[in-house]
Amino acid sequence: METSGAGGRCPVQEQRARWERKRTCTARELLQTERRYQEQLGLVATYFVGILRAKGTLRAAERHALFGPWELIYGASQDLLPYLEGGHWGQGLESFCPHLELYTQFAANAEKSRTTLQEQLKKNKRFRRFVRLQEGRPEFGSLRLQDLLPLPLQRLQQYENLVMALAENTVPSSPDHQQLTRAARLISETAQRVHSIGQRQRNDQHLRRIQALLSGRQAKGLTSGRWFLRQGWLLVVPPRGEPRPRMFFLFSDVLLMAKPRPPLHLLQSGTFACRALYPMAQCQLHRVFGHSGGPCGGLLSLSFPHEKLLLMCTDQEELLHWHHSLTLAISSQKN
Repeated sequence: METSGAGGRCPVQEQRARWERKRTCTARELLQTERRYQEQLGLVATYFVGILRAKGTLRAAERHALFGPWELIYGASQDLLPYLEGGHWGQGLESFCPHLELYTQFAANAEKSRTTLQEQLKKNKRFRRFVRLQEGRPEFGSLRLQDLLPLPLQRLQQYENLVMALAENTVPSSPDHQQLTRAARLISETAQRVHSIGQRQRNDQHLRRIQALLSGRQAKGLTSGRWFLRQGWLLVVPPRGEPRPRMFFLFSDVLLMAKPRPPLHLLQSGTFACRALYPMAQCQLHRVFGHSGGPCGGLLSLSFPHEKLLLMCTDQEELLHWHHSLTLAISSQKN
């Protein structure tokens, strides 16, 4: 009677062995990257936050605007690392999860941090000289402060991927399975909140930029509270006459058509005058031609209760992007 050797293990044993190999590999990566992460957090905490506080180069409010809860995030990593080095993954990550709110706070402050750094580098000579001096230290290599500031948000994404993989490759009978599963869920929920914060911040940047492009009394507050989707030049095809180029700004609820101000206008050159706002909830969209995928572009027909727009785009890819964005805006208003 044959006995099964090492190559004849049952499928359950083979699956467990694969899980264990993946778990070991993921745990090693989490540990190694945490060491590097903590080292970089420490560089900023020591050579920037700590020294700036001691020297008084920045006021406390400016320091907080620039770094947010950086030192608390550094402290959380210092608490986590000994658990990882001891192989206590579940216990360490469970104790780390209450600190996840720091990452949400850091994300909410990210835009303010970027603008503060730009402003201080521009107007504060002492700060500009200090940053240049610190970045020249051998500990920083070629890294600059602006490269290091997004570090916690980048690390949160790594936490999500690594802890999820660690939980998925831990057998349910393992003592730390529940801890890892709970930690993976909490980290994933935090990453989603941070992603939403980032989306809102990028949208706010678009709205401020577009509002600055619009001039005249009618333009005041046009972008407030809206969600930006797309902008670009399209040709408006009238019933008679030649097509006219217009700049269009598409938001989740309206399509804004604008006309460029004359280049020689003394005060408003380079801006746009709002010509019409079209509610997307009342829009019916059709592609008149441009279905074939050729390079010649096509026409889009937008019908509203009291007006019909015929828009021409000479680039097929751009036409497809506009059709997709308009469809998205219309469907979002009907849901």
